[in-house]
Amino acid sequence: MIGHEFTYFRPSSLAELNELLASTEGVKRFLAGGTDVVAMLRDDAIAPDVVIDIKQIEDLAGLCIEGETLRIGALVTFTDLIESAVVEEHAPLLAEMAETVASPGIRNRATLVGNICSAVPSCDAGSVLLAYDATVHLAGPRGERTVDINDWFTGPRTTALRDDEVVTHVSIGLRRHAGVYVKLMRYAGEDLAQAAVAVVADAEPSYRVAFGALAPTPIRSPRIEAALSGRVLDDAAIAEAVGLVGGEISPISDIRSTAAYRAHMTEVMLERGLRAAASRLAGDGPAYGTRLI
Repeated sequence: MIGHEFTYFRPSSLAELNELLASTEGVKRFLAGGTDVVAMLRDDAIAPDVVIDIKQIEDLAGLCIEGETLRIGALVTFTDLIESAVVEEHAPLLAEMAETVASPGIRNRATLVGNICSAVPSCDAGSVLLAYDATVHLAGPRGERTVDINDWFTGPRTTALRDDEVVTHVSIGLRRHAGVYVKLMRYAGEDLAQAAVAVVADAEPSYRVAFGALAPTPIRSPRIEAALSGRVLDDAAIAEAVGLVGGEISPISDIRSTAAYRAHMTEVMLERGLRAAASRLAGDGPAYGTRLI
């Protein structure tokens, strides 16, 4: 039961949405999948003045190739990512990540954009989009703009999104690559990440490495990436990368894990993730969706 009163709008176009953003006052929240927003409304964790249901806006839908990028609309769900032939061919790491999110019922409704807008430290999409070097596209009455994913997360549950903007889509540059998403959970099944590691390997060779649930926001590791850049991924290179983990993350102890356990397992996960990404890039290695931890 939702006890808080708010004004509800359901625009059918981006132009109508922009008019609402310009004309309505107070705290606004968007409703797409609703898996986070509805729960927070129910628990009185948020108390917006306005709730804007964006599910009918066609401009926010769609999962396709546009030029040299993959476009993921704000209404694209995790199930859409799993079932997409375009994702399977061009960005399989997205599907590997999506398969770890909650339950089928949640994946059918929850959106990738909603996941990064919730901006919880353990959000699954955050580390993967960081490793993909994605771009977040926004629109509002003042026009359109883009935000590099590296600048998107500004703190726990806070982002670079302005009060009068909506995320329209996320884009990822197309290139030959392989990746891996390693997620530590308390059990096999539905759980938030205790720790997460995302790796994207390119042919140069170069590696992009990002972590989830190990800092106040999802984070990328420039130091580890620099240490691996241009190197053959042998035991020495992996050992050096693993040795840098402790200085890159700031895990906490909570009901799901201790900080020490998170830190230790992150080293294990990074080693396995690097090896898996490299082997996938070479044309073999574990199939996408194979659990490595």
